[in-house]
Amino acid sequence: MRVTSKGQVTIPRNVRQKLGIFPQSEVEFVVEGNTVVLRTVAEETGRGKRLIETLRGRATVRMTTDEIMALTRGGE
Repeated sequence: MRVTSKGQVTIPRNVRQKLGIFPQSEVEFVVEGNTVVLRTVAEETGRGKRLIETLRGRATVRMTTDEIMALTRGGE
């Protein structure tokens, strides 16, 4: 397996299947001595979860669910 000029490698299909790696999956590389370990990132530490936690409580407008639904659906 070769590393591209951008530092990219292709993870073999059988490895992706075994680890459950799909497009947009979060993975991490861990260096242990002279070895690099590739592992999936648990959902609770994934990018989406971190983004939600960062944004939580930052809204400046208070709206009810009904108001939001009317706004998004073009209601009256």
